[in-house]
Amino acid sequence: MDHTAHEPGKRAHGTASWGTAVKATLHCLTGCVVGEILGMVIGTALGWGNVPTMVLAIGLAFLFGYSFTLIAVVRSGLDLKAAIRIALAADTVSIAVMELVDNLIIALTPGAMDAHLSDGLFWSALLGGFAVAFLITTPVNKWMIGRGEGHAVVHAHH
Repeated sequence: MDHTAHEPGKRAHGTASWGTAVKATLHCLTGCVVGEILGMVIGTALGWGNVPTMVLAIGLAFLFGYSFTLIAVVRSGLDLKAAIRIALAADTVSIAVMELVDNLIIALTPGAMDAHLSDGLFWSALLGGFAVAFLITTPVNKWMIGRGEGHAVVHAHH
């Protein structure tokens, strides 16, 4: 008997609902936005070039993305080591896809890499990149959750 219809966010035949995929992607997006904007602000404030600033921003996007999941899972009662494994399993692909898409859009938008924090082009490229990344990452998360991977591993601990 197929019991996937009884699991949170799943329907029969192992497919995830779009609502669950959207929530997982919004969770990922929140961490990415916080980390990426903080990285851009720090890199710009320190007068760093594009590459070190992007590396910092991407690193912080992963850090914040993982941290949001980690905090929620630790609150559910898991020890830190198990919580770290779950956060890595839940968020790595989602954050990677989101960061790849977002940073590609920024890199391919003429003038965006040289725009400053006070420029509308900087913010429109960054936020537009995140909007497109959300649209691309949501089906990826839906597919992964339907397979019992990605954010599906977190649901057992909420």
